[in-house]
Amino acid sequence: MTPLQSMWLSFIGLFLMFVAAAGALFGREKLNGVLRFIVLSFSFVCILIAGLIVLVVVVPGSRATL
Repeated sequence: MTPLQSMWLSFIGLFLMFVAAAGALFGREKLNGVLRFIVLSFSFVCILIAGLIVLVVVVPGSRATL
């Protein structure tokens, strides 16, 4: 994976983390019932995908070619 691809993938991970946090706050504060469960489940899925993206980007480390 090129450094540019890693950068864009990390931006997607950050966006998913933001969506997860916003969804969790909105779901807990404003919603009730089934809709709350759906929004919180979507938030959980977003944070899982973001965590996987972080692992894909961070674990290999930087591969600087000198």
